[in-house]
Amino acid sequence: MSCSNKIFLFFLSFLLIHQLESAPSIIPLNGSCTDKCGNIVLKYPFGSSFGCGHPAFSRFIKCTTSGVLQFSTSTGIYTISSLDYSTNTFVLNDPFMSTCSSMQNSGSFTLDHDISTPFSVMKQNIFVLLGCSTTSAVFDPKQDLCDTGSGSNICRGMYSCKGVTGIGLEPNDPISTCCVYVPPVPVGSGYGLNLPRLQCSSYSSIYGFGGDEGDPMKWEFGISLKYNDSYYVDDSCKNCEDSGGICGFAGADESFACICRNGVNTTINCYGRGYAWSGTWSHKIQTEISIGGILFFWMIMLFI
Repeated sequence: MSCSNKIFLFFLSFLLIHQLESAPSIIPLNGSCTDKCGNIVLKYPFGSSFGCGHPAFSRFIKCTTSGVLQFSTSTGIYTISSLDYSTNTFVLNDPFMSTCSSMQNSGSFTLDHDISTPFSVMKQNIFVLLGCSTTSAVFDPKQDLCDTGSGSNICRGMYSCKGVTGIGLEPNDPISTCCVYVPPVPVGSGYGLNLPRLQCSSYSSIYGFGGDEGDPMKWEFGISLKYNDSYYVDDSCKNCEDSGGICGFAGADESFACICRNGVNTTINCYGRGYAWSGTWSHKIQTEISIGGILFFWMIMLFI
């Protein structure tokens, strides 16, 4: 074999091997990440499923196949009805929570306590305990667990609703079984509302009065939570979103990943190669070509 042919074959083999070394780190994504769940726009740190958004949020939040954004705690699964990124707040709807139009026996509500939990109950929430036993600890005068000032007006408003028949009361019954609950510890992460222990039939949560404190039908019922937004540790997520990707995580260490529209994720953004490859098959083909290049190179060397 001539010297020029040897040089040509050497460089051809080098280019094939170089494909393996220069291939970007592309990890196929199990499932998919979306930037919308129903009519709610999803932005980091929120995500639609595991691997999307921030790991601390992903343990609590997911989007169902029917497009419902859900929040899970040890006491139940709640629907996120609204999400406000400007105030870092969102509102939960408990399907068993009582409102003016419909009252029913409720379960308990607990916001799991964990040092890494990024959520806390907003102080503006007003928790109302309904249909409580007169022997309940909330009525212990030594405890001051009920707001007997403005809380009395809220109880009167709730008991004026036709919905009270759902918990065995009549409209405008005495409010002696109602308590606007003032928790013994500051409202925040780890908040718990144990209705059986408090001997109450139901609860309601009001996060706004809709501009009319005298009309309970206009009150805004739900549990308003605030989230910690200090999760942009660098510009990685911003760069990912600017390139059309969705911020997420991957691997056992839950390291940052930029999920691209073509179904793959990278560690940087969706521009360039990270966006050009079309997923598992492209990576597989590229790898096979590169391995073939190595075998081809050694075959040449054996016969030179």
